[in-house]
Amino acid sequence: AFEIDLDAAMASFAPPSPPPDRPVVGLNMITSIDGRAQRDGTADGLGSRADRRLLQLYRASYDAVASGTGTLRQAGAWLRVGAPLAARRTAEGRPPQPTGVVIGGSSAVDTGARWFRGDEPRILFVGANSPTEAAPGTDVIRAPDERPEPGWVLARLAERGIRSVLLEGGPHLNAAFLAANLIDELYWTIGPILLATDALPMIATLDRTVGGPDAPRGATLVAALRHEDELFLRYRVVRDGSGSPQGSQR
Repeated sequence: AFEIDLDAAMASFAPPSPPPDRPVVGLNMITSIDGRAQRDGTADGLGSRADRRLLQLYRASYDAVASGTGTLRQAGAWLRVGAPLAARRTAEGRPPQPTGVVIGGSSAVDTGARWFRGDEPRILFVGANSPTEAAPGTDVIRAPDERPEPGWVLARLAERGIRSVLLEGGPHLNAAFLAANLIDELYWTIGPILLATDALPMIATLDRTVGGPDAPRGATLVAALRHEDELFLRYRVVRDGSGSPQGSQR
């Protein structure tokens, strides 16, 4: 085992350039060695302090950080960066915190969750018939359908000047974005633990009856880092008919 300086390794990191019609989307997840993305219902206990630092560095590089309401209920969806990274963003002429995004459906959203406390910009997407009407300090956007479609969500974010979105699950939301061919990069931490449970994987099984990729999606390994017994992998997903997204590498 050996130590790496994650801040140094990530110094040149930036998301790929966005396509002309939407923000670029990165997916950040951690799994066990046997591919499970949850332990007792959340990702807590799967990764180390180094993984949590890497998570902050990824977040600091993106304009917005998004999750589903399942993650909001189970883990609090704390989608912020610490004070030093906030200061760095400010020095770069960016807002100190990424815009927080939560994507819901037709159910009511608990607006008392800690995600709704703070002074960073927040956007909550809900389905057409969700009883959620308002949330403190949060822009609530109602979709025309029961569940906000990923492409529609990205279009609304683009209207607000957001050019990059870091998706942090859960597995069903990840599957919806994959089904819509809207994942550009994947940041995957493999935690040194074996669970052997029926917990969900990083991406839930796609329902092929309602659409989704007709064939497996190709990806290019851009970077691989090791810290003690953890692996941090960065993949770039090949876009339909246009090759890999272009952008900086580390």
